[in-house]
Amino acid sequence: MRTAAIFGATGLIGSHLVQLLTHNNDYQRIFSFTRRKPESIPDKVEHIDFNPNSISIPNGIDDVFICLGTTMKKAKSKEAFLKVDFDMVVEIAKQAKISNVKRIVVVSSLGAETTSNNFYLQTKGKMEEAVKKFEFEYCGVVRPSLLLGNRKEFRFAEKMAIVFFKIFSFIFVGSIKKYKGIYAEDVAKSMIMLAQNGKGIVTVESIILKKIADGYSK
Repeated sequence: MRTAAIFGATGLIGSHLVQLLTHNNDYQRIFSFTRRKPESIPDKVEHIDFNPNSISIPNGIDDVFICLGTTMKKAKSKEAFLKVDFDMVVEIAKQAKISNVKRIVVVSSLGAETTSNNFYLQTKGKMEEAVKKFEFEYCGVVRPSLLLGNRKEFRFAEKMAIVFFKIFSFIFVGSIKKYKGIYAEDVAKSMIMLAQNGKGIVTVESIILKKIADGYSK
């Protein structure tokens, strides 16, 4: 029986992780790290107040899932964006290592690259490199394309992009197939599969995430 910790449990991917792990018989306990306590919590889930300035992970956790992320519009500055998408993520990975966590799965982004001219993708690339240096028994970095699903917050540009992807999904073939949108639930399913079965340090692109998710049967 496994235990899991989810950071970013109220987000689009994180909320699916909570639901999937709650119904997954391989997991007996789930720690949900959020700033605000949800209105309802499943029996297997234990809420932990997330304090970005004092991150601590209980001992005995098998799998850590990091789904933190913001946008430049919401962060309003590069410094604030870095605080969430780089500093917090790396600090969580560090604390996971200190707590002897063996397996970790982190959400990044399709196109992440340390040398990218795009600040967002460059930050994601640097985050990936920093997390991998902790040398977990297993470290999976997932790179989803545009996330499909219902967010609690409204993002106009994202909504328009989702409509486009749904209408013209048939054109995403060949070399551009990797840019096809992916449902957040499928990303969550693939993350669980990777945490349970992955080996070494791997980076998994969106198109592969969908294939892994198709094999989820819990």
